[in-house]
Amino acid sequence: MENVEIEKSKVFIIVEIIEYIPNSIVIKTIIKKTTGNVSVVSFDSGENLTEKTSPFDTFIQIIAGKAEIWINDISQIIETGESIIIPAHSRSSIKANERFKMISTIIKSGYE
Repeated sequence: MENVEIEKSKVFIIVEIIEYIPNSIVIKTIIKKTTGNVSVVSFDSGENLTEKTSPFDTFIQIIAGKAEIWINDISQIIETGESIIIPAHSRSSIKANERFKMISTIIKSGYE
């Protein structure tokens, strides 16, 4: 799993900076700060992130394909161009019924 921050002041195409790897979830950091982070993530078909609870809101935007996102036992299918906010303190998991890419943004400030 590669996790190197993207070079600043350089134009890039977000969907092209991350590859699909068979049987894997790949995460590439765009910005990482103490107040939050932005990552681009690719999921191969059949992969998933196990259920977790975050103390912060998480903004998810699908940039290629289709994801199944579970929030507090409710499943939603999110497609390319669609977004969802996973509320802080909610149980969530993400499943790839087919491969997809997403941007994940976590904002840690405002919860003091």
